[in-house]
Amino acid sequence: MRTTVGIIGAGPAGLLLARLLHNAGIDSVVLESRDRAYVEHRQRAGILEQGTVDVLRAAGAGERMDREGLRHDGIELRFAKRRHRVDFPALTGGRSVMVYAQTEVCKDLIALQLKDGGPLLFEAEALAVEGADTASPRVRFRHQGSEDVLACDYVVGCDGFWGVARKAIPAGLTQVFERTYPFGWLGILADVPPSHDELVYARHDRGFALLSMRSPSVSRLYLQVPEGTDADAWGDEEIWAELERRFETADGWTLQRGPITQKSVTPMRSYVHEPMRYGRLFLAGDAAHIVPPTGAKGLNLAVGDVVTFARALTHQKETGSADLLDAYSATCLRRIWQAERFSYDMTTLLHRAPDATAFDDRLQLARLERLTTARAAETDLAEGYTGFPFG
Repeated sequence: MRTTVGIIGAGPAGLLLARLLHNAGIDSVVLESRDRAYVEHRQRAGILEQGTVDVLRAAGAGERMDREGLRHDGIELRFAKRRHRVDFPALTGGRSVMVYAQTEVCKDLIALQLKDGGPLLFEAEALAVEGADTASPRVRFRHQGSEDVLACDYVVGCDGFWGVARKAIPAGLTQVFERTYPFGWLGILADVPPSHDELVYARHDRGFALLSMRSPSVSRLYLQVPEGTDADAWGDEEIWAELERRFETADGWTLQRGPITQKSVTPMRSYVHEPMRYGRLFLAGDAAHIVPPTGAKGLNLAVGDVVTFARALTHQKETGSADLLDAYSATCLRRIWQAERFSYDMTTLLHRAPDATAFDDRLQLARLERLTTARAAETDLAEGYTGFPFG
């Protein structure tokens, strides 16, 4: 089997890249180790930045998103029982975000790929990337019980942190930057309409809490918990009582309860792998970087990576110049480190460290006070949240 671009991974990054390349007249093959049902139902991010929304629309994948997604023009910050709304359009010149789950993005992109795109092989496990530093890289993979080889001009690894793509880059050529946080998020899905029409980020002495949603009838909520927490150790009543404590306001706002249908704990870490390119192998998404979920950046960073690659390859096709491909890693990393900074700032602003002192607590409150009283600080948050440029 041969193609121009071999794409490992059919998450939103790999699927969107295949769509962008198809629209540019460049052929590709997507290899996905899981089956279609798994890809279309794994719960992940749900906040799309303005730039991600624009790209999906331009790629022809925005129709259902615009019909069913929830546009959000702001978020609410809570601390010391106070409420403050951050107005995105007023602070950024009209930008907003969209609540539309990653599962739905994948469903839309899979449907497009199967309708008029290149081959998309489910249950095709990539085993290794070979010859990445040559003009003819290959992906060895297993599909339907036998091994095969995908010969490519380029390979893009959208296969996550545990995938094979990054392993093809010699360790002596790489640098890794990472931070592990001493807490995680206990997340729940509940069959109850969201108690607020926008996301609520709460800083509390007992820890962080987030009110989010998946749809007008399904709430997604999170609690900061110690690292290594077992989700099943928390009873439903205990979860709701703790959420109520952390979201409490002085004006009598109430949290609506409902049946909890899912519980899980998400670890918190920051990670960047440099470089993101080796020969004709390019890394995208979690294969190259991870952010704590506080800033809602993970999916959006992956979109930025594949947009950058698709533009670079299209530029080479049209002009013969490889300049943009050669600059891929540096171009992506400028945006990634800004997103890492933003996510770190949001995390340390709102989470209480296990060893926090009274001084640390007062600093957090002072930072929040600054955000809610100084337009320049509030604008910086709004610009970061709605997204950094892909170029």
